[in-house]
Amino acid sequence: MLSQNWMERADKVVMQTYGRQPLVLVKGEGCRVWDDAGKEYLDFLAGLAVCNLGHAHPEVAAAAAAQMRQLVHTSNIYYTTPMVELAEELVRHSFADRVFFANSGAEVNEGAIKLCRKYARERYGPGRHNIISMRNSFHGRTLGALSATGQDKFWQGFEPLLPGFIFVPFNDLAALEKATEVGACAVLLEPIQGEGGVCLPDPGFLAGVRQICDKKGLLLVVDEVQTGLGRTGRLFAHEHYGVKPDVMTLAKALANGLPMGALLATEQVAQAFVPGTHASTFGAGPVIATAAKTAFGILSNPDFLAAVREKGDYLGQKAAVLAKKLPVVKEVRGLGLIWGLELTQEGGAVVNACRERGLLINCTQGNILRFLPPLVVSQEEIDRGLEILAASLGAVFP
Repeated sequence: MLSQNWMERADKVVMQTYGRQPLVLVKGEGCRVWDDAGKEYLDFLAGLAVCNLGHAHPEVAAAAAAQMRQLVHTSNIYYTTPMVELAEELVRHSFADRVFFANSGAEVNEGAIKLCRKYARERYGPGRHNIISMRNSFHGRTLGALSATGQDKFWQGFEPLLPGFIFVPFNDLAALEKATEVGACAVLLEPIQGEGGVCLPDPGFLAGVRQICDKKGLLLVVDEVQTGLGRTGRLFAHEHYGVKPDVMTLAKALANGLPMGALLATEQVAQAFVPGTHASTFGAGPVIATAAKTAFGILSNPDFLAAVREKGDYLGQKAAVLAKKLPVVKEVRGLGLIWGLELTQEGGAVVNACRERGLLINCTQGNILRFLPPLVVSQEEIDRGLEILAASLGAVFP
């Protein structure tokens, strides 16, 4: 009854924007979480790719706690040392020269939209403001990020959306090149579409996008909110495909559960932002920046990333073996530790069956089971997770 009480209390006072699962979580450690009744769950969702280092990571927690006792907030009118140190690390490990900090993926995608339009206006004058986005994409829930999201189910009730966005199919270079003729200033895409169903780019697609952008004078913006920070076994997913963007957005795992987003850009592009053009009250606050600096130091370690690739290969191989035994599984696809199992039927009941058996996953696009375990997951935990998955699929689709 304890869980039911909490859920009833929440449903009386919290806006109903989430279809929450009937679970009240109170504790986490590594790849496991516990509910208020003491039941343990293996977490293969990691807060939607946020807790890449697992729950309650001791180094991140200790660093944030120490900073809490020293300095919490100053506003960005002043410099703080954690902000500077984090920005230096992000620049050192990426293509970028400069960083803007905010609090979420949607916020930094909003910032990217503004930056691209401001840059194009200064470079080319009026008339080049359209941003080409991909169908089936997801960039956030704020109005600008929503307008850039290529899934009309998220638009319902919020029209009119912001003008200036053109949508083309993912993996369609011909459609992309045609769209560049209509006053475009940038191409915005996820290297792997996560919310869209773990859709990977075709060989040569991202390189082709880069070539088109170079030929047409467009900026290439990669949304690495879900795929960045080690999720694919590289620090950033675009590294797998041999391309360098002009702008990149990060969030989710950056502070391993604390709210932070980062907008990265080359020097040439970043110069379009000057004092007064963009801001974020809480961006890179000392506590969050300290946590992020600590997390990033671990996530960017080459040995850590190599281990993610190894575990990702193991998970993919085991999932493929499982899929061959189950006709309901149409396809298994993924990279590193982001995987999707596309089913021939709706997958919501499988999510429920997994939860009942002690495994947390989710379902996107109605029929794609998504797996986003913490990057510290062990081989034994992968085995256990897939055992629960197999049992759940067998129970739902006997």
